[in-house]
Amino acid sequence: MSDAFIGLLGIIALLIILATSLPIALCLAVVGIAGLIILAGPEAAIRTIASATFTRMTDLSLIIIPLFVLMGMLAQQGGLSSRTYETLSMWVGKIKGGLAVATMAACTAFGTVCGSSMVTASVFAKISAPEMRRNGYDKKLAYATCSSGGTIGMLIPPSVLLVIYGIASQESIGRLLIGGISPGLVLFIIFALGILLMIKVRPQLATESSTTATWRQRISSLKSLLPVFISVAIIFGGIFTGIFSPAEAASVVVIILFAIMLTSKNRSWQSVRVALIETIATSSMIFLILVGAGIFTRFLVYSTLTSTVLEMVVSLGISPIYYMLATVLLYLVLGCFLDSISMVTITIPILHPAALALGIDPMQFAVVAVLAMEAGLLTPPIGLNIYAVKAVAEGDVTLQDLFAGIWPFLVMMLLAILLFVAIPSLSTFLPNAMYG
Repeated sequence: MSDAFIGLLGIIALLIILATSLPIALCLAVVGIAGLIILAGPEAAIRTIASATFTRMTDLSLIIIPLFVLMGMLAQQGGLSSRTYETLSMWVGKIKGGLAVATMAACTAFGTVCGSSMVTASVFAKISAPEMRRNGYDKKLAYATCSSGGTIGMLIPPSVLLVIYGIASQESIGRLLIGGISPGLVLFIIFALGILLMIKVRPQLATESSTTATWRQRISSLKSLLPVFISVAIIFGGIFTGIFSPAEAASVVVIILFAIMLTSKNRSWQSVRVALIETIATSSMIFLILVGAGIFTRFLVYSTLTSTVLEMVVSLGISPIYYMLATVLLYLVLGCFLDSISMVTITIPILHPAALALGIDPMQFAVVAVLAMEAGLLTPPIGLNIYAVKAVAEGDVTLQDLFAGIWPFLVMMLLAILLFVAIPSLSTFLPNAMYG
């Protein structure tokens, strides 16, 4: 039995164990340790495991993860999401379908301080979906808008997923974060136009909003978006121009959000406490996954599976476009069973080197892969964004309603993916323009 075949058996075993609902970190570590013992022996395996764990946990780039998570938690606890939605509703709410477009725009804006699909989706399912329904929107459209809008939160920086992608692929985290701007904005435009088209074809999906606001109120409401504008300037502008590293930009935004939260009229130390506890819990979970992934990756290296797959892909002479489309299909299938972080840690060490060998720009491949992973968050039977929304949805909303309403948005996401596959410059022009 060849080492590469043992590596393949390890991946199959990992997928089988994951079906038992055991924590992904434990599954990765167990399979990785067992594989290393088989390939290298107990003593060498112990040394490799210790080295992999030490190397991963002393990686300074990991500091970005708790900072990005804390940004999202402070924004959520500080009420930034609700204020953003209220402001945008004043501006576009009177348009037929405007509240759904405002929700999508609010998801995009909130994504600049959050970086989590599930958090963004669940927050707006609590805030905007009930408001849309009160204004006559179909419940499937209302909640599907929130579920799909959450995916933008994992593309627009700060994106925890792009940070983990950078760690797994050894690509520049700063370039990946800047590379996420374009797909986030394109996806918002496609979603917004798609919503308006759906309502044009089926007018019964929505009615005109009863929300009224004077121009003075609209202009005055823009001050509530100040934290968003500041975050955009620091994260996008700072990283793009090289003034800040990603970690420095995140640190500055955390301090600003913390100060805004403490000086607001509705400040609460309980909210700060909740934000800190949630940050610790979420970051710890991610760190454990990364440690498990480090062990599993060492097993794949020992098995030579990565190099074998690389040689096979190159020898087949497969077209870069076909390779990316196959990757998209793989992630859509994996999305039925795994979350996006699990998909990154399991697949990127294998797929990313092969993409580079085929001459695919690393930024383009990252954008296409992450978009496909995010589409996977909407697919049954798992569809983690769907379940996050269901947990906070009104009592008469069923899982069947949510999955039935999400299909048009999945089609829109696939169109966006094909657009980024066909036009590489959409993914690369911002990262390539960094630092002047």
